[in-house]
Amino acid sequence: MADVTGHIVKRFEQELSRLRSLITDMGGMVERQVALACAAVLERDGEAASQAVESDPAVDRLEREAEQFVIALLALRQPMAQDLRHIVAGLKVTGELERIGDYAKNVAKRSIVLGQFSMPSSLSGLAHMAALVQENLKAVIDAWGDSDAEKAVEVWRSDQAIDDIYNALFRELITYMMEDPRNITPCTHLLFVAKNLERMGDHATNIAEMVYYAVKGEPMPEGRPKGDGSVYAVVRPQE
Repeated sequence: MADVTGHIVKRFEQELSRLRSLITDMGGMVERQVALACAAVLERDGEAASQAVESDPAVDRLEREAEQFVIALLALRQPMAQDLRHIVAGLKVTGELERIGDYAKNVAKRSIVLGQFSMPSSLSGLAHMAALVQENLKAVIDAWGDSDAEKAVEVWRSDQAIDDIYNALFRELITYMMEDPRNITPCTHLLFVAKNLERMGDHATNIAEMVYYAVKGEPMPEGRPKGDGSVYAVVRPQE
């Protein structure tokens, strides 16, 4: 009987390891998709844009595979306590990663339109924002793979910097549109790109919260900061 029980436990551990690997692989695919989308905008790279868009179905397929695997684990193993938290968190993490991939695809598509226009200013602010988003995404995927609650907290706290850059970019781009109507089309697309990056950061923060809960069995100890102030922004023309 002991051998049977030990075999069942070992098999379940292997299944949990496979789930972790599935999600880590999906995270790596999304990381690459985001990197391609950012390169498409910042380097005006049409090939990178095409690759970012074309890689989206593979991300979706991996999400479905992970979802089916989770359903089978829940039905056959009936996990409890920390195992249950990890499995349920894993299901939610795949959904967050899929949304990040969708935002990356949108950024890539907008880069194609932006390639037809000259930019009204330097894209250094957007480049900084993109770098922070990619750093947070990599860190939170590592946190998931390592069950590292402390690293998850670091990602959660660093999202404020992304929001601050977004708020500054929002005001800057609106100002450029007010100064010259020819800037309206490129600046509108840049606004959407910036918003998509900000939302990627939010989804990385969601994953950080799930990692923390899966490991600790409790929610983050602090209230979540609300950093996007663009909804309250008022930009008036100079008189």
